[in-house]
Amino acid sequence: MIEFYTAATPNGYKVAIMLEETALPYTPHFLTLSDNEQKQPDFLAINPNGRIPAIVDDGFAVFESGAILLYLAEKTGRFLSFDPRQRSVAVQWLMWQMGGLGPMMGQLNVFKRYFPEQIPAAIARYERESYRLFGVMDGRLAEHEYLAGADYGVADMAAWPWVAIHGWPGLSLEAYPHLARWHDAIAARPAVQRAQQVPPRPSATVEDDRVRTERARAILV
Repeated sequence: MIEFYTAATPNGYKVAIMLEETALPYTPHFLTLSDNEQKQPDFLAINPNGRIPAIVDDGFAVFESGAILLYLAEKTGRFLSFDPRQRSVAVQWLMWQMGGLGPMMGQLNVFKRYFPEQIPAAIARYERESYRLFGVMDGRLAEHEYLAGADYGVADMAAWPWVAIHGWPGLSLEAYPHLARWHDAIAARPAVQRAQQVPPRPSATVEDDRVRTERARAILV
């Protein structure tokens, strides 16, 4: 049984999607980030970096969302090609998400939704970069059904949760038809729908009224 430590963030949902797609048995553990549960000694023993997600598979700990996706793909033999070149393409797009799309959208969320003061230059910078990255994806998806090519896989699972929250910082997919097509196709997958409940996404009202302040405190620690 896999022990899955997560919270309601795009990085957490990446791994939830993979677990649901592979039907691997797992037990979810939901950490309250605003209470700094991810900084407690028992979790730091699993992930010394103090961030979710992380898994423990029969005593073996894996942290960093991309590393977890690769581990589970190799464990199951699914969602990652065995062909060296096709595999490399998938890993390239996985690394692209981890080094670009996630961090840039993450910073946009921080400065636009959670930071205690509005800094227009920072917001504009991360909006531009997020849209640039949307354009990169749109160009790729104009020629391929999925990021790594013809088959759905780990790169899509990594990128989709970030694209799925585009409305939260006020971004739009209107100018990116191929990206929107890809987003909607993945959103319709039953495993992806189940994963969005691990844990359930908070409503916008709850985020605005209470969780926003708590998230800000957790992010700025």
